[in-house]
Amino acid sequence: MRRACLVALLVVVAGCSVGLDDVSDAADPMTGSGSPWDDDELVVAIDSGGGDREYRPLVREALSYWEGEGGQYAAYEAAFVLDPNATDPDVVVTFVDDVDECGDVDDAAGCAPRLSSDSRVDPPVAVEVEANLSDESTVIVTKHEFGHVLGLSHDDDPQSIMAHSTDLTTEPQPNATERALPWQNESLSVAVDVSNASNPSGAQDQVRHALDYYGDSADGTVPENVSFRIVENRSAADVVITYVETLPCQGDVGSCASRSGVDPDGDGAAERYDSLEITVAGVDTAAVGWHVGYWLGYGFGHTSEYDWAQPFRDADAEDRWSEWWR
Repeated sequence: MRRACLVALLVVVAGCSVGLDDVSDAADPMTGSGSPWDDDELVVAIDSGGGDREYRPLVREALSYWEGEGGQYAAYEAAFVLDPNATDPDVVVTFVDDVDECGDVDDAAGCAPRLSSDSRVDPPVAVEVEANLSDESTVIVTKHEFGHVLGLSHDDDPQSIMAHSTDLTTEPQPNATERALPWQNESLSVAVDVSNASNPSGAQDQVRHALDYYGDSADGTVPENVSFRIVENRSAADVVITYVETLPCQGDVGSCASRSGVDPDGDGAAERYDSLEITVAGVDTAAVGWHVGYWLGYGFGHTSEYDWAQPFRDADAEDRWSEWWR
């Protein structure tokens, strides 16, 4: 008996079940080869993992699918009795913070054994589902995992349920702009290329001033444990700072930035950032640090003027050229 999982990749979450395609004892759907259970009526219990969320209607919806139209695809017939507090269940659906292990797959959103007529069942069979999914996605994952319990693999129909990947979302989460730390980790890697600046060494020093300022909490506008480390690999960096000849945004002189992140709850706004690109062009060396510092604030979710530290509010040219970080 092998376990199958649904893998979660966030930004709209993708999922896949793996590790079961080579199971030699799996029954093909509708072969009439029988059930691995002693009884065709399976008692299903729910373990909410200590939380107070009501999972009963979500599990009921998933089971109803397999008792209805989904039954035509299952490898064997089964009816379900949902008894969340059953003392001697056949299947327990457990909602967990993380699916720690499911074959050789990381970031699984669900996990269950794939049963066949030849499987040896020792109840209760465990079905795990990630606890922080939205109601809709909880039903999707639960349907998928019960498909494995009923003998189906990722190659089997219905592909809308059993495909190795699908879109999932989490329960509502705070947006990045609402978080004190909108990054997954407090230590950010930074790649810097100021080779196009008129004074590369001076521009590099200016960038360092900006990073040190934020590493010292930017006058309390970012958490105190934020730190930065310089890396060479631009593609692997959290933050990329580049001095260019022409800005990718409007204008030839000044600076701009873009940030991207993950949207696991599917509300159209990033909940965490995973990339910040700061571009500077045609700026006097003495003002490079100010421009970088301003956009670092943007990378920490600042949106209104007073989110930024004082040096970045209504600054004129003289302010930008000053030693504002002191």
